[in-house]
Amino acid sequence: LLCLKQGSLPHLPIFAYSPTMAMIDAKDVLSIGHHPLDTLFKPRAVAVVGATERYGSVGRTLLKNLISSPFGGAVYPVNTSKSQVLGISTFKSIAACPSKVDVVIVILPAKSVPGLVQECVDCGVQHAIIISAGFREVGPEGEALEEQVKAIAAKGGLRIVGPNCLGLMSPISGFNATFANLMPKPGSVAFVSQSGAMITSVLDWSVGQKVGFSAVISVGAMMDVDFSDFIEYLANDDNTKSIVLYMETIGNARQFLSAAREASLSKPIVVIKGGKTDAAAQAAASHTGSLTGSDAVLDAAFKRAGVLRVEDIADVFEMADILSKQPLAKGRRMAILTNAGGPGVLACDALSKNGGVLAELEPETIEKLNKVLPAAWSHGNPIDILGDATATTYEKSLEIIAKDKNCDGYLVVLTPQAMTAPTDCATALKKYATSTGKPVLSSWMGGPDVEAGAQALREAGIPCYKYPDMACR
Repeated sequence: LLCLKQGSLPHLPIFAYSPTMAMIDAKDVLSIGHHPLDTLFKPRAVAVVGATERYGSVGRTLLKNLISSPFGGAVYPVNTSKSQVLGISTFKSIAACPSKVDVVIVILPAKSVPGLVQECVDCGVQHAIIISAGFREVGPEGEALEEQVKAIAAKGGLRIVGPNCLGLMSPISGFNATFANLMPKPGSVAFVSQSGAMITSVLDWSVGQKVGFSAVISVGAMMDVDFSDFIEYLANDDNTKSIVLYMETIGNARQFLSAAREASLSKPIVVIKGGKTDAAAQAAASHTGSLTGSDAVLDAAFKRAGVLRVEDIADVFEMADILSKQPLAKGRRMAILTNAGGPGVLACDALSKNGGVLAELEPETIEKLNKVLPAAWSHGNPIDILGDATATTYEKSLEIIAKDKNCDGYLVVLTPQAMTAPTDCATALKKYATSTGKPVLSSWMGGPDVEAGAQALREAGIPCYKYPDMACR
C-alpha cells in the first residue's frame, strides 16, 4: 500500500496469506520472537537459493510448496541466471531481496554452501535450512566443508537446520519449506525425523488415516540445530500435544536428555531409534555421517528421561494415529468390549505383555450391564456381549463402562457374524470418540464386510485396527 501511495512499483514479494491470520490474539502477537526458533517456523520473509523451473527438481518443488502455502510471509527466489521462476521475479543475491530475510533455504552444491552461509551472516539472516547433501556423510573432504560452514555460522549467530534434510513444515500456519509432495492436515502431533523418507511415508499414510500434525521437521545430519533444540521448542508450543521422533543418532546426548526430561513432564515423547545392530549402525553412519552410540546405554537413558521407545516402524504410525485423536490414558487399566471370546483372550495377552492390566469392573457397572446384556454375557472383563450383539448393545455397553472409575481406557472389538451390522455398530460408537475423556480404541476384524465401519470409526477419531492385539501394543 505504501508503494502504491508513493506511485512506485518495485519488485513486489509473493505473499502466502491465510485469512485466519487476521484473528491472531494480541497476546500471540506479543509472544512472536520469544523463542529463538520462533522465526524459523513463523518467518516474515524466506529466500530460496537454488530455486529453478526444472521439472522434477528439488528447487522447483520446494518453491512451489512455499508459494502455495498460506503462511503470510514473503517468498524470494534467488537465481543468478533467470529473471523469473514460476512467474515470480528472482533476485541475484540475498542482499538484493527487498526486505530483511529471516530464513534462507539452501539448494546448492555443497562446495557453494560456505560462501552462501557467509552472505547469510552478512545480511543478518537468523536461520538457514540446508537441503544439500555432500558433507560429513561423504568422508573427510565433506567433514572439513561442514566444519567450515559451522564456524562461519557460529561466528555470525546463524542457526542451521540440516544439511541433507527434507526441510520443515507447520501445517497449522501453512508454512511448507519442504520438497514433500503434500501437506498434512493440522493437528496436535509433532513429528521430528532424521530420515526424510520416513517423513514422506508418514505424510502419505496420514491422509487416509485422518491424522494431523502441528509440525513436521527433518533434522538431517544435525550440523547445528538438533533434536534437543526442537524438543525444547515443541515443549512450549501450545499447538503440540505430543512428540514423535525417528532418530539414527542422538546428537548432544546431555542436551537431548535434559530437554526430553523436561518436555515429558507435560507431553508424551515417543521415539524409534535405528542403528541397534552393527550393520544398521554402519548404514546410519553412511546416511547421516554420525555414530549411533551404545544402544543399551541409550535405552536406559530414554527410560530415565521419560521417553517411550518403540521398536517397529508400524508403531510409529500407530502412535501418531492414537496421539492425534485420543486423550492420554491416566493409568494402565483397560476394559475390553467384544462380541467374541477368542479375540478378547488374545487382546488380554497382548495387553499384559505390553504392561497394561485388565480393569476390574465396579459392582455397579456389572449390575447395569446385567440389565442390558443377555444372561450369558461374560460377567467380567473382557466384556463378551456375544455374537448376536447389535449396534444398540454396543452403544449401551460402552455408555455404561465409560462411567466406570476403574477403567483408564477402552478397546471395542467386533467380528463379522451373520447377525452383525459392522457399519451400524461403528456409527453408534462415533459419539464416544471424545466424550469419555479417556482413550477409546477399536478393532473391526475381517475384510470387505467391516471396512466401511472401520473407516467410519477412523473418520470419527477412533483409531481402528485389523486385530485387537495390535491395539493393545
